[in-house]
Amino acid sequence: MQFPLRPVPKPNFGRSKPTAKERGKITKDVYAKASARAGGRCECCKEPFGWDRPAECAHLVRRWKLPETTDKDVAMLCGPAVNTGTCHNAIDYTAAGRKWAEDFRLELYLREGNENG
Repeated sequence: MQFPLRPVPKPNFGRSKPTAKERGKITKDVYAKASARAGGRCECCKEPFGWDRPAECAHLVRRWKLPETTDKDVAMLCGPAVNTGTCHNAIDYTAAGRKWAEDFRLELYLREGNENG
């Protein structure tokens, strides 16, 4: 017994929630605010950025945990993230770096509360 082929059209609706990549996107506005806050220095080690110490905008928490990325969820750090010994590498791959990132993010949110309240 053979069944007849009855094709069904593909549904037109798309994904209802943004992906983690979309939620974690660092917009130009967020980057500009974080860069202005840093003032040309790494927010972790306070060293000035230069050709040997490039600036990178790094998430302080994993982006899949965020509903959206704001300037209080990122920091301007020396990089690149793949080089051992840089601040961006430390917050991504070491416990001490993750602790610093959590504390710095909390400080940013508390600083905002003091400015508004």
